[in-house]
Amino acid sequence: MLRVTICAVGRLRGGPEAALVDDYLGRFARTGRSVGLGPASVTEVDARGSGAAEEGRLLLAAVPAGAVTVALDERGREISSEAFAGRLRQWADEGRRDAAFLIGGADGLGAEPREASDLMLSLGPMVWPHMLVRVMLAEQLYRAASILAGTPYHRG
Repeated sequence: MLRVTICAVGRLRGGPEAALVDDYLGRFARTGRSVGLGPASVTEVDARGSGAAEEGRLLLAAVPAGAVTVALDERGREISSEAFAGRLRQWADEGRRDAAFLIGGADGLGAEPREASDLMLSLGPMVWPHMLVRVMLAEQLYRAASILAGTPYHRG
């Protein structure tokens, strides 16, 4: 099983974003189980006002030992949902036990987490609020599990 940890700066308290993240990660856990993925958890770090460098150090400290690390960054590679599913499948097939996705704060990720990551991934050329990035990533994790499981959710 490839467990997923979303390491994110800031606290996502109740509200529609938190409800969506919980919903998609629950779907990911149920669907992913049959294809060797999951569960997923969120680890939040708080570095109020300390800047991107300190946030980056806290994010890296939250990464499980030995995890493949993915930095979500506007300068990263854009890949399709199918390719994303393929990456998750590849990591699981390689025997990787953990994958960690790093989401920076309002100022994005600093250099240290970008350089320490195995992959820099972009969700598109637009800049997204970091709280919405959690929702988008959680949905893509569920979509990837659905693609691998052959369910009709993804109709791409």
